Amino acid sequence: MRVTVCRKAHFNAAHRLYVKSWDDQKNEEVFGKCSNPHYHGHNYELIVNVTGTLDPVTGYVMDMKVLKDLIKAEVEDAFDHKNFNEQVPEFTDLIPSAENIAVVIYNKLFPHLDEDKTLEVVLYETPRNFVKYSG
Repeated sequence: MRVTVCRKAHFNAAHRLYVKSWDDQKNEEVFGKCSNPHYHGHNYELIVNVTGTLDPVTGYVMDMKVLKDLIKAEVEDAFDHKNFNEQVPEFTDLIPSAENIAVVIYNKLFPHLDEDKTLEVVLYETPRNFVKYSG
């Protein structure tokens, strides 16, 4: 029997969406106000879903405290109150779109899971705009 456990988390961060080789006009045409040279921020909501087989002894798919601590160490501590473009190494040459942020989060968390687990990351940039990534 496979079951999915889910953990919500939250972090605040700033970013600018732009292509370095484009001028400000072209970036504004493509990214709109999200290309503001002075950055802008979001209150991100994150949902991490881990699916696996129930352990017959513990009844767990994964200890939720372990998942909580993993998200804190790999995501919240790394991203909260940071500027993605300037302070998060993964985005030195990667546009910090919601899609790319979700993929980076997945890549930070997945190696810490047991082989029999699958992972899905759901990242809300606003209450109405969100992305999903599952590898």
